[in-house]
Amino acid sequence: MTEPARLQEIEEPETRALPSFGRWLIETLLMIALAFLLAQGIKTFVVQPFVIPTGSMEPTIMSGDRVLAEKISLRFRPPAHGEIVVFDDPTGRHPQLIKRVIAVGGETVDITAGEVIVDGQPLDEPYISGRVTEAGTVALPVTLDEDEVWLMGDNRPNSGDSRFMDTIPDSMIRGRAFAIYWPVDRISFLSMP
Repeated sequence: MTEPARLQEIEEPETRALPSFGRWLIETLLMIALAFLLAQGIKTFVVQPFVIPTGSMEPTIMSGDRVLAEKISLRFRPPAHGEIVVFDDPTGRHPQLIKRVIAVGGETVDITAGEVIVDGQPLDEPYISGRVTEAGTVALPVTLDEDEVWLMGDNRPNSGDSRFMDTIPDSMIRGRAFAIYWPVDRISFLSMP
């Protein structure tokens, strides 16, 4: 006798379940949240962009320029002479301002005959483009405490700086500007001392 014909099982190709819309939406939202947290972490602890609100640093940095300020080095050392720093505006008119570090803790600042004098020595300031430095409303000479800086804009006739605001505590400094990233024709690194 012949055996009955067996039905041969036909294996269907394995089909993988496509992710549901709900799962895709959750994954997408998690990726967006992770990217946001990463960007916030970088902005808070590493580097932050700033828009320059005034012309006080011209011709080095123009009003409306966008700069990048790094935050890491200032966690390990105080600001240094000649660095350009972003700091909280003590007057409250702008969120932050940008100026150049002229003197640091323990030094004495004076302005004599249109020149800035730090610890009895006139500063060599090629970045002010021949502009004369006039005294402001702060009585000079001033000796800085160890945790203070004296900040001035490169555009001396047009800068509300330490001559008018007095010394700035190191704790108000938010970063060290190192590059202009916008507008495109002004992209450049800012020279450091």
